[in-house]
Amino acid sequence: MNQHLKQTLMGMLIGGIAGLGMSTPLMAQSDKAGQEDPALKIYRASATKVNDLVHTKLDVRFDYAKRYLYGKAWITLKPHFYATDSLTLDAKGMDIKDVAVVKAGKNSALKYSYDSLQLHIALDKRYKPGESYVIYINYTAKPDELRTKGSAAISEAKGLYFINPDGKDPNKPIQIWTQGETESSSAWFPTIDKTNQKCTEEISMTVEKKYVTLSNGKLVSQKNNADGTRTDTWKMDLPHSPYLFMMAVGDYAIVKDKWRGKEVNYYVEKAYEKYARNIFGNTPEMLTFYSKILGYDYPWVKYSQISGRDYVSGAMENTTATLHGDFIQKTDRELLDNNNYNEAVIAHELFHHWFGDLATAESWSNLTVNESFADYSEYLWLEYKYGKDAADEHGFEAVQSYMSMAQYSGDKDLVRFHYHDKEDMFDQITYQKGGRVLNMLRNAIGDSAFFKSLNLYLKTNAFKATEAHQLRLAVEEVTGRDMNWFFNEWYFGKSFPQLDISYKYNDAAKTVTVILQQIQKEAKVWQIPMAVDIYAGGKIERHSIFMENKVDSFTFSYTTHPDLVNVDADKVVLAKIDDHRAFSTYVYQYSHAPNYMDRRIAIDEAADAQATNPEAVKVLQLALKDKYHGLRTYTIGKLTMTNSTVKAATLPILQELAKQDPSSLVRAAALQQLAELKDPQYSSLFEAATKDKSYSVEAAGLEGLAALDLDKAYTLAKQMEGDSKGKLVNAIAGVYARKGNAADISFVATKFEETSGQDKLNAAFDYLGFLSKVNNTPAVIKGVDQVKAMTAQFNNPQVSTYVSNWMQEISKNKSQEATAVSGANRDELQKQSAYMGKAAEEIRKSIKE
Repeated sequence: MNQHLKQTLMGMLIGGIAGLGMSTPLMAQSDKAGQEDPALKIYRASATKVNDLVHTKLDVRFDYAKRYLYGKAWITLKPHFYATDSLTLDAKGMDIKDVAVVKAGKNSALKYSYDSLQLHIALDKRYKPGESYVIYINYTAKPDELRTKGSAAISEAKGLYFINPDGKDPNKPIQIWTQGETESSSAWFPTIDKTNQKCTEEISMTVEKKYVTLSNGKLVSQKNNADGTRTDTWKMDLPHSPYLFMMAVGDYAIVKDKWRGKEVNYYVEKAYEKYARNIFGNTPEMLTFYSKILGYDYPWVKYSQISGRDYVSGAMENTTATLHGDFIQKTDRELLDNNNYNEAVIAHELFHHWFGDLATAESWSNLTVNESFADYSEYLWLEYKYGKDAADEHGFEAVQSYMSMAQYSGDKDLVRFHYHDKEDMFDQITYQKGGRVLNMLRNAIGDSAFFKSLNLYLKTNAFKATEAHQLRLAVEEVTGRDMNWFFNEWYFGKSFPQLDISYKYNDAAKTVTVILQQIQKEAKVWQIPMAVDIYAGGKIERHSIFMENKVDSFTFSYTTHPDLVNVDADKVVLAKIDDHRAFSTYVYQYSHAPNYMDRRIAIDEAADAQATNPEAVKVLQLALKDKYHGLRTYTIGKLTMTNSTVKAATLPILQELAKQDPSSLVRAAALQQLAELKDPQYSSLFEAATKDKSYSVEAAGLEGLAALDLDKAYTLAKQMEGDSKGKLVNAIAGVYARKGNAADISFVATKFEETSGQDKLNAAFDYLGFLSKVNNTPAVIKGVDQVKAMTAQFNNPQVSTYVSNWMQEISKNKSQEATAVSGANRDELQKQSAYMGKAAEEIRKSIKE
């Protein structure tokens, strides 16, 4: 699962709210929720296996009006080890009509009890180990009547979702899709809903002929029925866990591809059919790449990807049938500004088909053996396809996401057997920290040993449930090294080291001593392998060191005084580092050290010194022409253009970047920096940018023009409404907020209403930012109501908390604005403040309920 991606939803929230200027105290109000809960004292063991699933056969049809699924299930099981005469199945919120054992093709009714969550069945006899039996269940699933709770990564947990089933919303297609993780498959079919269960499956779906279907495995038959419906049967011959079962139904276009003779299909809404290969087209290459590095070919019969409106979880790695939120559907224009985000999500879910689907975490405590690998797969793909700079930038953002969460919500173990709720496992520790830990492991043992270890792990645990210790054992078998120290530090421990680095040079003895101190508050002392590169006399000499004490020093000889001593030269150690060295070393580092982080750190140092140090300005000039667009973009944002020296040195470069840099993100950043100057000479440049193919560049041009000529910008904004997405919507909204015409406000409200899925969450914060700038009470009331409705739809404590806090902040600001004006304006601002404050409180109360 992504975002899951991946960035989890909480990470997106922290970044998004911080970007809007929300204060840290408000962000921290939701911290440490449930820390005193007695549930934290419960040891979360792997589920006990009394019976094993062998095969699940389902026959289902849908009642769109009632939002019901009418199902028949034939479940083949056998005792795990001990003989048993009973069976417990998970079955949430269902009507159970018949329960029977199937023998010789006939059903014999069985006694059972049902408590709305679990079905307890008395079997017809005591079954011995290895003796299989088939249970038949006739049932109705009613997911919309099931009270559920979501998480930071999964906003709802009702398993089966009817999207616009009555067709009343003209902006949404009619769809059905499922979401099984964590334990929600049992909301649409009876099963043993645990990760350590695996079985084969067969699902027959009866649907209207106009719809297409998707499920796990292969489509083995399609049968037209007399009533105008069609029954599609999908069969999965390899075992996988129940949370990975899926169905999807809708009016999709199917764009077909292939990989080594296997189907690779892309299901998209028909409006995006012509963009499907732009979106998903690198999937076959990913299949080849991952199969090669793992030494283990993609094991499943096909690979399909589909989008789902209002999807609750970013994306989900259902075996052979990944489901993406509709954010994945983008036009060629939108993809220009996507900065590989879509591809990272696609890579993440595909890699799960080895780590998660093939070898599956035996419990939610061990979730990171699924998610850390999927997170790290993003790095691997970006490194292979777009270069190490792109991968390292992605890794750095993951580190920042994890460390932000640790600061605001408290750190936890990567593998943790105590948690308040299983949904709490879907966080930046499981994902982003886990991915960075794998990167350190790869660096510590080397590429060859790392990928051979993954191969052994997969071969040993294929179609089984697994845990972190089995990864450790694979690494130890391949390398011949004891790896307990590494796993105890990172997998079975929490937090990260903080390093203070200083240097002592002795030119008489021609030695340099590197002094490393661990200054973290925790008593724990980390063992840290790392590389130290010494640049001297035009040569680079590498030294491998191993820090194992609170304070360690390492002395190296030289013949020529070093230009740079680069500690953690590979920039892989997950730590906060304070490095005490001369500015001249950073100047040298930018031009000579190879990694993204080497250059980024040098840019940061130069940005801090740009007001007083001419050498710093030279570094920034070089960085504006960096080979990697991400660092060009970053450098633009670090410039202090109010400093005349900086302005004179960088302005010509900025102008060229704004006009012709190949990256739309660089062009947009350069335009934004030039806009800060409010110089009329750039009016034509900004106006020309509003014709760019990139929405981000268009937005930057419009915003720059608005600062110089609001009337002209307003005229252009009206013309740009028809084809506006992403940042361009925000730019148009900003122009309308400044212009103040009440008739224009409906544009923003309509655009928000048209947005769906997790994109709507990001849009909500932009919408609230817009409402904070307008003094129009009806518009504010309507907007607040729209955002409240979205919050209810997400049904997620984190979402509700952050939305409530942001509303409260805006309410306070409007109240303060009211004190500075008089008459009708004051009255209206006070009304807006009161309404927003009341809404914030209502959302906050809904969290407690």
